[in-house]
Amino acid sequence: MPPITLRLAVTAVMTLASALAASAQSANPACLDQLSEQLAVEKDCAVDYFLNLKEGELAGRLTFEARAQCADGRQFDGSLTEPAGEFTISECGVQVC
Repeated sequence: MPPITLRLAVTAVMTLASALAASAQSANPACLDQLSEQLAVEKDCAVDYFLNLKEGELAGRLTFEARAQCADGRQFDGSLTEPAGEFTISECGVQVC
């Protein structure tokens, strides 16, 4: 591969990786902290990372959804619609996630 083509390929991969990382960030990181703590207590899950983060609004109330990957390989989906104080959690593999 010529050097210029290699540089372009590396730049494209880095740009894509940056875009994916940015899409996995929450505007409300406190919600992710809350979900991590709730998963640790309720499911004995040490969260490695989150994916499929979604934040929105439903009937004027904020909503948060995320899939958590645990260190042991399990995955959980968590959802919260304010003013609820806790996430509703379901394990992937038991149900279709």
